[in-house]
Amino acid sequence: MKQRKNTIKPDQVLDAKGLNCPLPILKTKLALQRMDEEQILHVMATDPHSVVDFKAYCARTGHELMDLIEDGEIMEFYIRKHADKK
Repeated sequence: MKQRKNTIKPDQVLDAKGLNCPLPILKTKLALQRMDEEQILHVMATDPHSVVDFKAYCARTGHELMDLIEDGEIMEFYIRKHADKK
């Protein structure tokens, strides 16, 4: 797969490389809880199931999966925290 760079500027970066399911999602959930609405989290993971897991997580929680980059063993996810419903 051809490597490409993303121009999205994240507010926070989470390195979940080397962690297996469910740890990347759990760490992402904790990171997003500490962030403000509309901020962007950049997650790097190597778990082969991460793509499916992150798509399902974002669909279930309402967070926006803005971009996904697969570069060899590393998957990069750009997630915008949803606005809390009042």
